Amino acid sequence: MFEGLTDEQKQAIVADLSDMDAKLPGGGLAGYLQRARGLLADAKAGKNPFEGLTPEVPMGERLTGETGPGSKTYADFEKKGMEQLSKTCFCLVAGGLGERLGYPGIKIGITAELTSGMTFMELYAKYILAFQSYARQASGNSSLELPLAIMTSGDTNAKTLELLEANSYFGLSKSQVTIMKQELVPALMDIDARIAVKDGQVEKKPHGHGDVHALLHQHGLPRKWASEGREWLLLFQDTNPLPFRSLCAILGVSAARNFVMNSVTVPRLPAEAVGGICKLKDASGEGMTINVEYNQLDPLLKTTPAGGDVADASGFSPYPGNINVLVFRVPDMAERLESTGGIVPEFVNPKWADAEKSKFKSPTRLECMMQDFPRLCKKEDQVGFTQLERLMSFTCVKNNLADAAKKNPPDCALSAEADIYACNARLLELAGEGKVKIAQPKDVSFLGITASIGARIILAPSFGISLEDMKTKIKGKVSISQKSELLIDGNVTLNDLDLDGALRLLADGELGSKVVKNSGSQLAAIPDQELKSQEPSLQIRGYRRVAAEVEEIKKL
Repeated sequence: MFEGLTDEQKQAIVADLSDMDAKLPGGGLAGYLQRARGLLADAKAGKNPFEGLTPEVPMGERLTGETGPGSKTYADFEKKGMEQLSKTCFCLVAGGLGERLGYPGIKIGITAELTSGMTFMELYAKYILAFQSYARQASGNSSLELPLAIMTSGDTNAKTLELLEANSYFGLSKSQVTIMKQELVPALMDIDARIAVKDGQVEKKPHGHGDVHALLHQHGLPRKWASEGREWLLLFQDTNPLPFRSLCAILGVSAARNFVMNSVTVPRLPAEAVGGICKLKDASGEGMTINVEYNQLDPLLKTTPAGGDVADASGFSPYPGNINVLVFRVPDMAERLESTGGIVPEFVNPKWADAEKSKFKSPTRLECMMQDFPRLCKKEDQVGFTQLERLMSFTCVKNNLADAAKKNPPDCALSAEADIYACNARLLELAGEGKVKIAQPKDVSFLGITASIGARIILAPSFGISLEDMKTKIKGKVSISQKSELLIDGNVTLNDLDLDGALRLLADGELGSKVVKNSGSQLAAIPDQELKSQEPSLQIRGYRRVAAEVEEIKKL
């Protein structure tokens, strides 16, 4: 390790290793290297982690189709979940930069949609505040705060704090937010897990989003929350706000089914690059419900009567698709993490340089995934899933424009914005129970990306924390044209509304019978010569909101 290095470099390396030893969970540096040697030996031997296990369809609730939003089943789960809000905590996994998207900042700083102009971080804060407001009223505790932990990385930590402080934590109190910085782990140069050094420094790499469990444990949060009587923790991702719309139903499932861990899932197409939730049984009949990565799923399923990763009568795989939105029961989570010092089982994926598997092409490291928590669970722990339609649970901004143009769905800023509008439109129609009519969307294209966008409807969390809540806000008929823009940011009740244009309701109260017809606003392409001068959230879109005539109501 020290060959050819100066004394100063050697001292710096020793200091760096000492710092890592103090911060690495699960036995410090020695524990990390010991686990690495075992995993590397297994990798060289070609050990199959699923050998001897038989996959079965796991237990869970499929809130789609006849049991989806608008059904009695869904409503019952929502009502049960609404009772759980006062006992709910939140954790945002936000270690990502937007550089790969062409966005220079952190991903939670991206504008989620242009109608309100809210960033993802502001939107998440508004959801938590809306849940908190409801929980305070329901519990009679006017000082109740719902805690939020945010996992950052070395790349995002300072920028996350800057974003929060510049915006007064978006209405959250500073005391209810905990920032947890993820550390890098040492890279390993060979099968003996010797630490790699490059340019006189220890080479480091990310350990994976499974570190969220170790960080929660190191900060003492699950145990603290459990002592405060909190029951549930939602782990969510940096550019996916849709699960909040279904959170009450998801919590209702967790409470009704006594789930220690509840994976939010979507219907999965066979061979889709999305992990599948499976129950894996060993020879004794003991089972574990866990995510199996898509590249491992088809080989595993070849042992089943289906003969592989194939569709059932529904046209989808019987194994739900994992979207890494997870709900944990806090007291059990605290106990399971204490048993391992916060470590979830790791894996290693070296790129071999020779057939004998004696050398690496480049240094490797141990990795971990947050969805592997069931490996810590006891056999009596109930682990399951809640399946929702994608429109009610999943979108993301992960692809730059060049990559997005080749993918379906594009998973970029335009497609995420379209998903947000479509989800809000669906909720408004369902809340109206036949009284709300919204014109069908049309395809729009910007910078080679196409998405379906109709009426641009934004229902801020303050309008309703669940579909059942929203049902109380629609008293009359509502008609919205395809070109319209509707923003509701407040506890608003709608009577008869005929909208053909742009209307922004920024108040609490009841809107009487109202006809709005104006030239409204539109999403318009940004000319190529102007694109680079625009703010980054517009550069990754290629379009902007242009308002001609908008009616705004700030008092009802």
